[in-house]
Amino acid sequence: MYIYADNAATTRMSDTAMRVMTESMKDVYGNPSSLHSIGQQASEKLLAARMEVAECLGADFKEIYFTSGGSEADNQAIVSAAALGALKGKRHIISTKIEHHAVLHTLDKLSEKGFEITLLEVGKDGIVDPRSVEKAIREDTAFVTVMYANNEIGTLQPIKEIGQICREEGVIFHTDAVQAVGHVDINVMDENIDMLSLSAHKFHGPKGIGVLYANKKIPLTNLIEGGAQERGKRAGTENLPAIMGMTAALKESIQNMGETAKKVSALRDRLIMGLSKISHSVLNGDRQKRLPGNVNFCFEGIEGESLLLLLDSKGIAASSGSACTSGSLDPSHVLLAIGRPHEVAHGSLRLTLCGENTEKEVDYIIEEVTKVVEYLRGMSPVWDALEKGEMEHVI
Repeated sequence: MYIYADNAATTRMSDTAMRVMTESMKDVYGNPSSLHSIGQQASEKLLAARMEVAECLGADFKEIYFTSGGSEADNQAIVSAAALGALKGKRHIISTKIEHHAVLHTLDKLSEKGFEITLLEVGKDGIVDPRSVEKAIREDTAFVTVMYANNEIGTLQPIKEIGQICREEGVIFHTDAVQAVGHVDINVMDENIDMLSLSAHKFHGPKGIGVLYANKKIPLTNLIEGGAQERGKRAGTENLPAIMGMTAALKESIQNMGETAKKVSALRDRLIMGLSKISHSVLNGDRQKRLPGNVNFCFEGIEGESLLLLLDSKGIAASSGSACTSGSLDPSHVLLAIGRPHEVAHGSLRLTLCGENTEKEVDYIIEEVTKVVEYLRGMSPVWDALEKGEMEHVI
C-alpha cells in the first residue's frame, strides 16, 4: 500500500479532466486564432471555458485570463497593480510574512525598483488581523496582496473583511487563492476581490495551466509579448486541452465541494487527533479555520527530512512544507512567522488529504508517524539531552 498525502503539492488528475483533455487533443486541435472552421471551433471551446471559469468564480468572462499556473498569475497581478500604482505616485505595497514565494520574490524585485514593502505579522494561529491591514494602508498604498489559504499550514484568511477594507480605502486587493480554489466557496464579487490567482493542478486538473482573474478596472501589464491572445495581455497560442481539462476539474470540484469537504475534514480531524497524542508535538495553524485536508505538525527533537524519507520507505508520501522549497535546508518562513523556533521548525511534517484518501489510510499514517518519530528520537542526541533535562523542551 502506498498512500499519497501530499495533495497541497499537486493532485492526481481526475478521470473527467483527463477524458476532456484527451478528447480535446483529438477533436479540437485547431488554433483558436485561425479564421477557418477548425480554428473557430477551437475558439468557441476557448470562450466556453472562459465563461465557465468566470461563473465558478462569480466573475465576468472578460475578466478571466489563462496563464501557465499560479506563479505566473501572481507575478502578473502584482506587477500590474504596482505599475498602476506607480502611475498614480503610489509605491507602497502591503502583504504578509507567510505568502508563497511567487508573491514574496516578486515583491523583492519591486523593492529593488523603489517600492516600499510592508509585510504584516500574523498571529500564532497563522491568521492576519484585518485591523493590521487597515492600519498599514497609507495614502501612497498601491495595493494589498494576502493569500486566501496558506500552502503550508492551511490557515484560511479573513479575505472578505480585508477586501472590504481595501474597497473602502480605494486600494486594489489581490489574493493568491491557489490552495483554496476548488476546496472552499469563493465569489470574487461577494468577497471584494479585485485580482485572484489559481492553478489547476491543486484541484485535480492538469499541471501548467492556471487563471488570473482581474477586475475590468485594472489594466494588466504584459509579462509575455508577441501575439494578441488573451485580449493582448498574454501572448502565445492558448493551451486549449489544458484549459478544457482545468475547466472540467474546476466544475467537478465545485459541484462536489460540500460532500468532499465534509469527508476530508473528518479525515483531517481524525489525523490531527491521532498525531496530537505524540508527546512534544504541536499542530501548526488554526484548529478550525483551515483547509479541509491540511494537517501540519512540528515534532520536537527530530529533523523533517529524515522523517519524510522514512515515511516514504513506509509507503507514505508527505512533505515538510511548500514543494517549491523542498530542496532548501532553511526552516519554513511560515513556521518562523507563527513563532516556531528554528530547531522546532526543522521538524515539521505536512500531510494534505483529498477525497480519495480513507480512514484506513489515515490510521496507518498515525501508526507509522508515531513509530518513526519514536525511532528518530531514540537516536537523537538532542532528544536525549531534552529528556535528561540538560535542555528545556520548547513544545
